[in-house]
Amino acid sequence: GTYVDHWHCVWENVEEGLEGMVVGHPLLDWEALEEFQPLAIPPDDDPIWDQYRRSFQAQKERGNLATGGMEHGFIYMRLYYLRGFENFMLDVAMRDPRLTRLRDMILEYNLGMVKKQLQLGAEQMSFGDDLGTQTSLPISPKDCRFYIMPAYAAIFGVCREAGAIVRLHSDGHILPIIEDLVECGVDIFNPQIGANDLQTLVKL
Repeated sequence: GTYVDHWHCVWENVEEGLEGMVVGHPLLDWEALEEFQPLAIPPDDDPIWDQYRRSFQAQKERGNLATGGMEHGFIYMRLYYLRGFENFMLDVAMRDPRLTRLRDMILEYNLGMVKKQLQLGAEQMSFGDDLGTQTSLPISPKDCRFYIMPAYAAIFGVCREAGAIVRLHSDGHILPIIEDLVECGVDIFNPQIGANDLQTLVKL
């Protein structure tokens, strides 16, 4: 079926149990940015925070780390979910300043959500963003460092300052930027082995 997510992106699903794909992009036209309302951090009395508290407590009672995190596609993928992939690629190639503005809007929401989870006792934060294709990065390492890494560094830095472990999953070939991700604060990687070569990953 079709549904609209909390960022106003329209998803289409053709098989029950699969995530689906974004087919409706609310910022396909940059003119929509002026009236676009980014997500707001839920107030302290929102039920979502009680859910986090209970989850953290249950994980600790089982002897595990209290693990929080953000939805899959929290920075990089959210940019092209909102803009559409072709538009996103053109934005990167042309260094459109509106893309940086949009990234910062997404970053502000993520930072607020992460800080709140850390305040509630998260000991580990888990993130996922599919940064690569099966053979390469869609955008250059230089462009990743310009658009994506500053947001990662801000979010992962907050986690590290709070003493929380940072875990990052990414599908796709990400070998050219693994060192950058480490510098941003990643402690644990969950890469796609086949797209990166196991022996090369071991050497890193």
